[in-house]
Amino acid sequence: MLGWVVTFLIIALIAGVLGFGGVAGASIEIAKAIFFIAVILFIVSAVVGLARGRTRV
Repeated sequence: MLGWVVTFLIIALIAGVLGFGGVAGASIEIAKAIFFIAVILFIVSAVVGLARGRTRV
């Protein structure tokens, strides 16, 4: 998922350098949204993992 963030950031940088402000702005917003979704999923996963605990086999 973080690979998508990097991809959209690269697209935004290239679009910004070439003068496509609208595309750059949209790419940055998409990258931010995906980043925050990834952070939230990580936190939820960590909390669930801690709540379940480790089972001994």
